[in-house]
Amino acid sequence: YLYNASNDRDYGQECIEILLNVMENNQDDLVVAVAGYKDRMDKFFSYIPGMMSRIGNHIDFPNYKSDELVQISSVMARDLEYDIHPDAYPVFQHYIEERMKLPYFSNARTVRNAMDRARMNSAIRTFERFAINGENGGLCTVEDLRSIMSEDFQVLLDDILNA
Repeated sequence: YLYNASNDRDYGQECIEILLNVMENNQDDLVVAVAGYKDRMDKFFSYIPGMMSRIGNHIDFPNYKSDELVQISSVMARDLEYDIHPDAYPVFQHYIEERMKLPYFSNARTVRNAMDRARMNSAIRTFERFAINGENGGLCTVEDLRSIMSEDFQVLLDDILNA
């Protein structure tokens, strides 16, 4: 993505020419894989005549559907030892559906970033409840610490809806 065909000081063109030469001379013994988002790869290939034809197989992977991304968030939460409250899933799904409409959507990376923010929102919410407001004498449970609630995702959704 950093390759800039219009920049004379960019060594990318020289690297690509060497790569093309190596690919041509070692085509029976070499496998080269390039990967990226379709729009950026199309732009990359447009800069380099001959590269597209030297890459024999092109595979386009479709974006995940929003319900698949919600399932991914559930696995991430489990792996991080968090519990997403059942009421939180519809809010998160709505967030994902709105986020998919925006630029730079990146499937599971977007989910991971959202989960990081939701975990932070959960920590802030828990701190306010117990440390600041003194609920339950300031004592919280492990369940309180591990819970991601709908309001933790609502903050993310509100950021998009109010932008």
